[in-house]
Amino acid sequence: MNINSPIGFFDSGVGGLSVLSSFRKILPNEDIIYYGDLKNLPYGDKSQAQIIGFSKKILDFFEKKGVKAVVIACNTSSALAYESVKDHYGFKLYPVIQSCAKVISSMSVNRIGVFATQGTVTSGAYTRELTKYKPDLKVKEIACPHWVSIVEGLNSDINPEEDIKSKLEEMMEFSPDKIILGCTHYPYLLPVLTKFAPKELFINPADIFVDYIKSDLRVSGLLNPSASEGNENFYVSANPENFIEHSKIFYNIDKQVNLV
Repeated sequence: MNINSPIGFFDSGVGGLSVLSSFRKILPNEDIIYYGDLKNLPYGDKSQAQIIGFSKKILDFFEKKGVKAVVIACNTSSALAYESVKDHYGFKLYPVIQSCAKVISSMSVNRIGVFATQGTVTSGAYTRELTKYKPDLKVKEIACPHWVSIVEGLNSDINPEEDIKSKLEEMMEFSPDKIILGCTHYPYLLPVLTKFAPKELFINPADIFVDYIKSDLRVSGLLNPSASEGNENFYVSANPENFIEHSKIFYNIDKQVNLV
């Protein structure tokens, strides 16, 4: 592992590309390896033991690739697996929830809503991490079990707009000052969400997350000093064609996606 080693990103599908897109804007020279676990998509309805197992398998893959850091661009893995895997690898780990919580809790807000997967909500990770820094903060987490499937085009039986509107109406009863989109897939749904609420109400953690990663890489002496554009390699556990098609939501992939 050295400053020229790649950085790994992983998510259950294309959602983590929203983080990668933000990352590329400020760190275009880093080499990237992205892993989408489409075989086990979605993560939100899986058990903690399953999520830990999926995460370990992916991190083992990254270890063989010689990465210097891994961005856990999946809220469910951050919530359910990070504590179990954090001390087992020799590279840096950046979990999205834990990395963003300190920054978000420092905002001038008293009531924060969170839209997330069932697994993330059940874990209480957002409430736990946010109130760690601001104990009097009021947090309401609402599970949105269909939203990842809506983004990935997996469930044709759901009326997307009705489902999204219903969850937002439930959240607005809490009168939140801000609402965290607590799954990397959810920023794709902003065009629908903003039909019913102002855009400034929503927090996309991706930009906060990437700023944190850049700062920590600098402090750790791991920023790549190269002035040239970094390489990118993409891997999936299933359905590379589906991944390429739905990746267009967040990111332009112009090379082969490898099946592992």
